Amino acid sequence: QVQLVESGGGLVQAGGSLRLSCAASGFIFSRASMIWYRQVPGKQRDWVADIAASDATNYADSVKGRFTISRDNAKNTVYLQMNSLKPDDTGVYYCKASIWSLNYWGQGTQVTVAS
Repeated sequence: QVQLVESGGGLVQAGGSLRLSCAASGFIFSRASMIWYRQVPGKQRDWVADIAASDATNYADSVKGRFTISRDNAKNTVYLQMNSLKPDDTGVYYCKASIWSLNYWGQGTQVTVAS
């Protein structure tokens, strides 16, 4: 079955960095678009960045220039490198796989940025 497992979250001071990973299994990873979202309690899940099967990337304005999404098809893993973190980046980060009109979600990883 499809599994997405995020890791790499934690507590970091403002200005610091974290790298999130999302390990995928159960589908043809290289053909999927992979997307990172962020959610804070009481608010909707917001799109952060995505990477297509072609490696084309897109970023939310709030993270552009600070975050980098990448993928390693040999490891079935997508990454989110987060630099110059701000308290507003705090939230649960989810990865989503989108393939053939189907969407799969991971369980999320908590990122907390202290001011």
